[in-house]
Amino acid sequence: MAETVLRLTNITKRFGPLVANDSISLELQEGEVIALLGENGAGKTTLMNILFGHYVADEGSVEAFGKVLPAGDPRAALDAGIGMVHQHFTLADNMTVLENIALGTQSAWSWKLDRSAARARIRQLSTDFGLAVDPDRIVAQLSVGERQRVEILKALYRNARILILDEPTAVLTPLEADALFATLKMLVAEGMSVIFISHKLHEVMAVSNRVLVLRGGKMVGGRDTAGATRQELAALMVGQEVSFPPVEAMPRGPELFSLENVSTAPRAGGSPLQDVSIALHGGVITGLAGVSGNGQAALAALLSGTEKPVAGSIRTGGATVSSWSPREAVAKGIARVPEDRHAVGSIGDMSVTENVISERYRSRRFSRHGIMDWKAARAFAEELIRDYDVKCPSPEARIRLLSGGNMQKLILGRALDPDPVVILANQPTRGLDVGAVAYVHKRLLEARARGAAILLISEDLDEILRLSDEVRVIYKGKLSSASLRGERSVREIGELMAGHSVGEAA
Repeated sequence: MAETVLRLTNITKRFGPLVANDSISLELQEGEVIALLGENGAGKTTLMNILFGHYVADEGSVEAFGKVLPAGDPRAALDAGIGMVHQHFTLADNMTVLENIALGTQSAWSWKLDRSAARARIRQLSTDFGLAVDPDRIVAQLSVGERQRVEILKALYRNARILILDEPTAVLTPLEADALFATLKMLVAEGMSVIFISHKLHEVMAVSNRVLVLRGGKMVGGRDTAGATRQELAALMVGQEVSFPPVEAMPRGPELFSLENVSTAPRAGGSPLQDVSIALHGGVITGLAGVSGNGQAALAALLSGTEKPVAGSIRTGGATVSSWSPREAVAKGIARVPEDRHAVGSIGDMSVTENVISERYRSRRFSRHGIMDWKAARAFAEELIRDYDVKCPSPEARIRLLSGGNMQKLILGRALDPDPVVILANQPTRGLDVGAVAYVHKRLLEARARGAAILLISEDLDEILRLSDEVRVIYKGKLSSASLRGERSVREIGELMAGHSVGEAA
């Protein structure tokens, strides 16, 4: 029998009347990979934050390598050999890889870091576990996949023997995800134990030994991965069988938005657009695939009015626009589901009600003669909470208290009501469970059926291929030609994402 390296016993955590974790127990063995599944808001992240010392449990205990960890002490978790790679990376962009990895590993009284020793150790870890990264590069210059390698190296540098990975492939390309899985196999072969949190069932099946499922804050089941099916796990997660909506063929509608030979100014953290032309048509979902940082942000900013082109023109409804701003975009019927629901899509300390009317608070629906109609605003929030099955204490709750998935549902509901002409869906299902993904897809397809034009920007190729009527690939600010559904294979799209043959004439 392998050694038990981690034991959580009867963990309970309440946030007011909400029971986030309800008497949860689990054990992790040496060299084992446990996948933790559950709907958004099921309690997975809360449980891991208790394990890592960010939260204090109301009841229960955490034991690592036979010793009970003091509650609410991340340093104790680190010292016990527990490392955590968060879904949203925690790196300082203006510092080097070496500085990020070594930060916090020496006494505050040490006035100088032994850079040569740190560099040598980082290079050795990189070589041993296939985590290639230059210790002297500035983090802001790294790709998303490289940043994740830095996060894992941070844990290994601190001698972690238990690794928690929270949605580790949410922003990775298929090739980067394959590289991560190869690294995990090497780590496990060396005795590392892993808790793998993911909503992607094919990844769970590929990397884990056991699967544990949370629902509504309770542990509702566990399976050996070898004997489980995706359908069974999906049903355990949501409490019923999950099916994705069919994508019916539709006639191509009129052009509703287009860019003609558009270029944008250089921007930090991503490529500008270079002579890009694209047309969005009613009843058509245009999927945009690409590795993060290749111009998706510039294209999304143009569509939503937060950026203006330095060359080329924008057309809406067949007419060239003379001025462009977020207000103009909203007035033209353009709705957005932004990539970052925390930094851009919501204001954490404002209520759910304030957030869901934030882009249309001046409309006659919510204000008259400059006076807010808060009764109407609350009624709209209650409608979204009901229609989108949002787990939310009340419309007055601060939106930052919601899980990421429930926050995403509210942002989607805000964007789709009333019926928009053009929809920017930028990473609309990132970090969502399988049931929520199916629901988002259903809503987008309903908008398509009503005649909306949809630009779907996603790093999930399965999502792009499942929903898109036509697919474009973006690389270093340039677009590939469009391909209709099924014309290009996953491998061909992956090659385009890597820069092969991109820039061909449309």
